[in-house]
Amino acid sequence: MKATAGSTATARVESAEVLYASDAVVLVGAEDIARLTSDAARNPRQRIRLCAHSGVDDTLHEMLIVHTNDTYVRPHKHLGKSESFHVIEGKVDVVLFDEDGTVTDAIPMGDFASGRPFFYRIASPVFHTLLIRSHVLVFHETTGGPFRRADTVFAPWAPEDGDPAAVRAFLDSVEAHIAR
Repeated sequence: MKATAGSTATARVESAEVLYASDAVVLVGAEDIARLTSDAARNPRQRIRLCAHSGVDDTLHEMLIVHTNDTYVRPHKHLGKSESFHVIEGKVDVVLFDEDGTVTDAIPMGDFASGRPFFYRIASPVFHTLLIRSHVLVFHETTGGPFRRADTVFAPWAPEDGDPAAVRAFLDSVEAHIAR
């Protein structure tokens, strides 16, 4: 990212999906969101994140995340961590599950102008996923660090994202449950 007024001056590329802002003061503007949205659309998993923290060992992780409406977020929960989520642009249903994979809640959310709730915080480990209801979803997520893969538990009853047919069948079943 280049230095412009109201945007992130510099970012270190960790992968096609993960960038780390490298300035002491991180600024993000509309131009940056447009660039991130374009980059997300080119990524195979249709997502990208700009981390405002400096690395995986930081105790506070703040990220601006962009998902297209083709992004599959495998249901997961975070052990020993809370997560907050603030919608900046778009609409989404946050779906919560019990340990066996039964939908326990579907929370319609959107940006402030949508009139929907635009912020949540999950304080305990609960399986959750996102059903994106707009072309793009841009959100700010905050959680405790350090990041350790073992702290994220993926639901054993939900397919991995490498199997499009299984993902489609799973999402169809979640949609059917929500519609009831």
